[in-house]
Amino acid sequence: MTTMTDASTRFREFKMPDVGEGLTEAEILKWYVQPGDTVTDGQVVCEVETAKAAVELPIPYDGVVHELRFDEGTTVDVGTAIITVDVAPGSGPAEEPAPPAAAGPAVAGSESASQSASRSGAAVADDEAETGVKEKPAGRQPVLVGYGVAESSTKRRPRKGTSAPGQAQPTAQAEAAAAVQAEMNGHGTAAPAAPRPLAKPPVRKLAKDLGVDLATVVPSGPDGIITRDDVRAAVAPAQAPTPVAAPEPVAAEAAAAPSGSAVAGARETRVPVKGVRKATAQAMVGSAFTAPHVTEFVTVDVTRTMKLVEELKADKDMAGLRVNPLLLVARALLVAIKRNPEVNAAWDEANQEIVLKHYVNLGIAAATPRGLIVPNIKDAHDKTLPQLAEALGELVSTAREGRTTPAAMQGGTVTITNVGVFGVDTGTPILNPGESAILAVGAIKLQPWVHKGKVKPRQVTTLALSFDHRLVDGELGSKVLADVAAVLEQPKRLITWV
Repeated sequence: MTTMTDASTRFREFKMPDVGEGLTEAEILKWYVQPGDTVTDGQVVCEVETAKAAVELPIPYDGVVHELRFDEGTTVDVGTAIITVDVAPGSGPAEEPAPPAAAGPAVAGSESASQSASRSGAAVADDEAETGVKEKPAGRQPVLVGYGVAESSTKRRPRKGTSAPGQAQPTAQAEAAAAVQAEMNGHGTAAPAAPRPLAKPPVRKLAKDLGVDLATVVPSGPDGIITRDDVRAAVAPAQAPTPVAAPEPVAAEAAAAPSGSAVAGARETRVPVKGVRKATAQAMVGSAFTAPHVTEFVTVDVTRTMKLVEELKADKDMAGLRVNPLLLVARALLVAIKRNPEVNAAWDEANQEIVLKHYVNLGIAAATPRGLIVPNIKDAHDKTLPQLAEALGELVSTAREGRTTPAAMQGGTVTITNVGVFGVDTGTPILNPGESAILAVGAIKLQPWVHKGKVKPRQVTTLALSFDHRLVDGELGSKVLADVAAVLEQPKRLITWV
């Protein structure tokens, strides 16, 4: 029989790493391995989504996958074990030590014995329902091979036998609390000897969110484990309309709402806030209620800029590069920052300082299948026009393919958002946290415009500049926006102003 010491060496846990700076959680998007698969050091085992990027995680061990701790779609805290690898698969079968017969499943839970012992009454019953841990006398807590008494395991095993004489029994207080909970769920008095439902933590959470008592769910998974589909199937009958004298559709809809998935005939669908959407929401709320925003607008004739775009497309020095109006808008903003360097700054609240930056990491807001991200071009101020075009093209293609790294989205100083691609005239953009300004570019449209004393059709767009009023006064913000417009109206200023 494998000893606990041997098992602790044999089974290695790989924990969710911090793949960015200061990230606290990540969602498991896809597993590339399954239990029983052989893995090698450096092999990618899963793809996770952090605050803004999808990242592949390599395993640092050789061995055989013993257990996947979480299902795809689960958000996991950094530092939590997500996969267990048997690094010595040839040393014999991985067997669980035979525990004393018990009234409940002998599984080490996600809380330590000292934490469980601190609970009482209904809290004890609730803890047992969530983790499958029943309080044991000191020295009698059974464990799964390879995990130890303080580690967690999402695996649940079938109930074995009945309690033996002298075996620790549930406290009367815990039994009473469980009975009360069962009555509240409408399932009668709970029998002390009834087997506890087997389900992984994500499934238990789903059942809790949907108000489903796992004791009433028929399991379809291996070894009698309850799956997500089992829980959803248990919800379906409850959501079916029942004939009553006075139907209350509002109440029925409210009961169905927490499911998180569309139900036939439902008027609302609830979607969990996580991943990119969660990060974007936190960043925008933090920015909007931290930095006092001011937005200014200007409408400008960009006909000459559009002609220059066409000429550059035919230029051999720009062959193979992405040439579009955004490229010249980016160059115009860089020129404006060079003429007004005070706008390129950050507010340090902790030290009560304004940090003037002598470099420009130019952010470009990009809409991707996973949501809005803002990667930036490092040291954009030092790049030639062809180099800027190359960097811009690579940034956009990488974002669309979902390969943008967290590092590419850190350290930005100012940002451009091109809302014109959606046919929008302009907007009031919110600052990317830590940045001083953001320029919105509207749609370029053919409009009547007074040119050389006559009304002519010209290509016109509207620019909007939002800036942090703690850093940027109205005069400075106006100068920056006016300079960008002047360059786009007369592109020759790209030469004369540099």
